[in-house]
Amino acid sequence: MDYLITEGYPSAAEKFAAEANIQPKADFSYIQERVQIRDSIYRGDLQAAIELINELNPELLDLDKRLHFSLLRLQLVELIRQSFSSPDPSLVGKAIEFAQKNLAPYAPLEAQFKIDLERAMALLIVPRDSWTSGVSSGPSGQSASQVQNDFGALAELVDPSLRRKVAKEVNEAILQSQDQRREANIRYLVRARSWAEQLAREKKVDLPDHLSLGLDGGDSAKDSQNGHNGDTEMTENGGEDNSINAYAEMARYAHVAS
Repeated sequence: MDYLITEGYPSAAEKFAAEANIQPKADFSYIQERVQIRDSIYRGDLQAAIELINELNPELLDLDKRLHFSLLRLQLVELIRQSFSSPDPSLVGKAIEFAQKNLAPYAPLEAQFKIDLERAMALLIVPRDSWTSGVSSGPSGQSASQVQNDFGALAELVDPSLRRKVAKEVNEAILQSQDQRREANIRYLVRARSWAEQLAREKKVDLPDHLSLGLDGGDSAKDSQNGHNGDTEMTENGGEDNSINAYAEMARYAHVAS
């Protein structure tokens, strides 16, 4: 239940609560608000997403500059994408104007903001053929390789995974603003298990070459709907970041003395 609520599966959470005959503590309307924001980001409609975030919490983006910048940069990428897919020549100018008005003020605040803005603006010099052939084909299989060839170091900016990454950041920020955990407990436990295995191997503990988490085959459903209940995925289920600085916290989960 914790995972379904935190990750944004309202229909599945309701069904689980009904079948388990339990009363969920969370208000499902709040989950649906996060899902609507996520869906807007997945569609590339960043303006709608920002408006929904401001309706939910008017101070969130003002207080979290990095999150706001990530949303605005993704919006710029989508505007540039539209300018190359449309015969309207004025869209390029609109993308540049958007960058000057909304993103340029962030550049003096932090060096990384300037770097990220420059990389996004570099998309304007990518040949039109690269946009129409590579990006329109989708992110999987041969087309992913084609995108990499066409965009080089900028490929990550036009890959749909960037939308998922930003949606994940937004989901976690909203949860934190509502005094909830940023992630479901199961994610911490999976990382703790991975950390404990790594520690055991470093200490030469006798372990099998491969210890399965029982999650094999889950990647194929990453971008699909959650069963047939109408919930789409709120955050990435793929590669978790194993670089955990909170050693004591990991030791507590894994019952390993620090």
